[in-house]
Amino acid sequence: MRIYRRRLPHWDAPGVPVFVTWRLWGSLPVGRAFQREHLTSGEAFVAVDRLLDTARTGPVYLRQPEIARLVREQLREVVAGGLCSIEAYAIMPNHVHVLWTPEVSLPALLREVKGPTARNANRLLGRSGAPFWQAEYFDRMVRNAAEFGQIRRYIEWNPVKAGLVARPEEFPWSSAWRG
Repeated sequence: MRIYRRRLPHWDAPGVPVFVTWRLWGSLPVGRAFQREHLTSGEAFVAVDRLLDTARTGPVYLRQPEIARLVREQLREVVAGGLCSIEAYAIMPNHVHVLWTPEVSLPALLREVKGPTARNANRLLGRSGAPFWQAEYFDRMVRNAAEFGQIRRYIEWNPVKAGLVARPEEFPWSSAWRG
């Protein structure tokens, strides 16, 4: 297991399930900071996720079906390439949640998803030279079967909590979709 730090600490352990969330560049209000000494990392994650779910400003490119489809197809590509298995995902309007088990390093896996989707989405949007994804991401290694189930439910119910659909299986950009 490798531990490294950018702005957030990261634990990299291929073969271990991990919950990862990443977001669009500029999707949080500028200057929005959380006092680390007052919030646990879990509380900070929930606060940021709540902000993303209720955002009234910032990019929501993933709301466009062609952009969400790019992300979903790239997730399928990394699975087909043997880089990971995916247990649950939700492609929200401005962020992505994935519960997966990487077979390669987490940074390498994220590059394989974020790099191609950023290039292709920017091309579809007619953007050039602009960042698409925020560089940093939130990750949490899954510690046991109970936590695995809680995270899976959290991801698949996120579109409901955000008011996008009434039931998880109605959201086409999620592993819960039954379309």
